[in-house]
Amino acid sequence: MHDNTTYSLAELDRETRMGGAGTETGSREIRRIDLGDFENRKAEIADELWAAATDIGFFQLVHHGIEQDLVDAAFANAEDFFALSGHLKARHALKKGLNSGWESMTQVRPSIGTPDQKESYQLTRPHMDGLWPDDVLPHFRPRVLEFEARCREVAMRVLSCFADKLGFDSDFFARAHDPASAQYQSTLRLLHYFALPADAEFDPDVWRAGAHTDFDCLTLLFQRDGQGGLQVCPGKEAEAQEWTPVVPSAEVITCNIGDMLTRWSDDRLPSNFHRVKSPGPDDDRGARYSIAFFAQADRDVVIEGPEGRYPPITAERYIQERIAANFAQAGRAQANSTQK
Repeated sequence: MHDNTTYSLAELDRETRMGGAGTETGSREIRRIDLGDFENRKAEIADELWAAATDIGFFQLVHHGIEQDLVDAAFANAEDFFALSGHLKARHALKKGLNSGWESMTQVRPSIGTPDQKESYQLTRPHMDGLWPDDVLPHFRPRVLEFEARCREVAMRVLSCFADKLGFDSDFFARAHDPASAQYQSTLRLLHYFALPADAEFDPDVWRAGAHTDFDCLTLLFQRDGQGGLQVCPGKEAEAQEWTPVVPSAEVITCNIGDMLTRWSDDRLPSNFHRVKSPGPDDDRGARYSIAFFAQADRDVVIEGPEGRYPPITAERYIQERIAANFAQAGRAQANSTQK
């Protein structure tokens, strides 16, 4: 059995080695999985999800049940918020430790030691008091809440397939992600990556989002056509740092396994690295928008794999340890970079 400290340090040590440019390869397929007719095809879908997840840790969903006009409205909602003045956005600033509110240029990855070139607005249901821009965007709150609920439905459908494969009952993960609970900590994140001036010099050491894994169970990512930059690096390619571009498509949801589910599955489902590269000299330098839903188990839920490979730990404690280690490691990486 592995202890918690060893597990956290191993994850962070792995991340600090992922800051280089590496190489790009187009040879790895990001599989598309059809969720249509889910109830009748669940066993078949579960097999496809398991094969994709255990191979690369990333896959894309089609016929996922969220209407395209709702996705488009969510992006319009995000753009409305990010178009507000910095003064107005700052009235809804991030609540540290609660993953709620607006932040800009604050997320530092251990892999690179510099802030991601983005701003975000985060919705975590129990912690939103005072964070809604109702006075300037009256339709923002109901639209964001509706979209978050629809994302959770899709995430729970996928996680029910993993529950079946791991020997849990089908509703195991749905109970662990209860939106009515005060312990709920799943998060919807609206993201805005800043445009680059046409005359800006290309800096290979600056990333829109540095290489990282996610802390959660499952991430759902929505992208816009033409707004690329996302790259993935499965564990098998991590040593050589071979990165596969994920072509953006408004019609699919790109999913990846998070660290929490890796632990819950006794390492059978890998959480793999991804990043968002900055536009190169020949790339579109306009703004990039994306929306991510992080299915993260409620704080009081105990994470324990079917084989007991790791000691039981609450989801709250697990996230706290990962964040604390992440900040400590990021600080060391930043100190090292300034000494070069």
